[in-house]
Amino acid sequence: MTTHYDYDLFVIGAGSGGVRASRVAAAHGAKVAVAEEYRIGGTCVIRGCVPKKLLIYGAHFAEDLKDAKRFGWNVPDQCDFDWKVLRDNVLEEVDRISGAYTTTLESHHVETFAERATITGPHGITLASGRELTAKTILIATGATPSVPKCPGHELGITSNEAFHLDAVPKRILIAGAGYIANEFAGIFHQLGAHVMLINRSDVILRGYDESIRDRLLQISMMKGIEFRFHADFQGIEKGEDGCLTVKMSGHEPVTVDCVMFATGREPNTAGLGLDSAGVALDEKGAVKVDEDNRSTCPSIYAVGDVTNRVQLTPVAIREGQAFADTVFGGKPHRVDYENIPAAVFSHPPMAGVGLTEAQAKNKFGTCKVYTSDFRPMKNVLAGRNERALYKMVCDSDTGKVLGLHMIGPDAPEILQAAAIAVKAGLTKDDFDQTVALHPSMAEELVLMR
Repeated sequence: MTTHYDYDLFVIGAGSGGVRASRVAAAHGAKVAVAEEYRIGGTCVIRGCVPKKLLIYGAHFAEDLKDAKRFGWNVPDQCDFDWKVLRDNVLEEVDRISGAYTTTLESHHVETFAERATITGPHGITLASGRELTAKTILIATGATPSVPKCPGHELGITSNEAFHLDAVPKRILIAGAGYIANEFAGIFHQLGAHVMLINRSDVILRGYDESIRDRLLQISMMKGIEFRFHADFQGIEKGEDGCLTVKMSGHEPVTVDCVMFATGREPNTAGLGLDSAGVALDEKGAVKVDEDNRSTCPSIYAVGDVTNRVQLTPVAIREGQAFADTVFGGKPHRVDYENIPAAVFSHPPMAGVGLTEAQAKNKFGTCKVYTSDFRPMKNVLAGRNERALYKMVCDSDTGKVLGLHMIGPDAPEILQAAAIAVKAGLTKDDFDQTVALHPSMAEELVLMR
């Protein structure tokens, strides 16, 4: 006797991965529903890469306006900046994109529930309103949430979620962490006029990125006036009568600032979802354990995106959602290839990389050949800026195959995207050398490295 379910697929979480899986599964003919307790679009659209990139564009004008004088433009020494105009325009764009995601789901006849959903069994879902539903297949796509240290006064700080809604740019801000979120917001707030201090438990920023590239970012950031305190553990935050926050940390004197922002990692959103009721196993960080086909330890429940803590990148979540829907509902089984995934940090200047770092290549192969180009971009020369770009190519010592490509400098992420195709295709240093340079451009340095 065939069991009847309300839906073929029920998705919990309408972020990038959940929306893609829902839309594709529905296009394959499945009856699909999605529950989202906040807003459709998820972290990337609502409180992550999209609004943050728009803030980065806005902040970049601070240097562009100064540089404009060297290019003949009569720009006043002091240009007025209105944070609320930028903030509100960014939030308006967020609304537009969220609406577009909603329209996409509607056009594919995906039913949406604007409320929290929890799991009550292998096929059971309960909405916050109390309504009980069933689905043949359930997909967890709830993403991740900022991690906050459990120190006294931690509630006085903010995370990247709240940074987009501040009433004003703080005059002094302390950012805890040294990953991509910390360094990106450090660049934003610094360019908008704040004094920025980053504190970190170790003495390494952007762990996992090539050492030469991250060291160059640290050097440039310090030259710009961003302050770093290393080997510093949070000990507590106290709020004074004047509203200022005094932060105590190990190994350093206390510091008083106007705002404290935590950028100390992200935790998978699995708390209170009821996953134990269906026998869904979690790892030590609370992430859903899945196999290569995104299936959890419960055969009817799958998971994609940051909630699995595999690769916390929006394009990866989208690929996982696509692979899940095609495999389970489209009769076109395939898996995500996690090798040579390009990544960028939209710091100031930005950095980007794909493939193995020099250290990783040496650990894996024992040796490698490294080619670099350390140069001053033409625009910086005329603007009178000493800031230098650095491109680095890591190659197999015997075959010349490009194992990794890493960059820091203006437009590095835009340049790397095309170059990442070459790395993914397994091209060699000779293939790059045989390509005629596009002059004058920064990208031409990719084919001129020695």
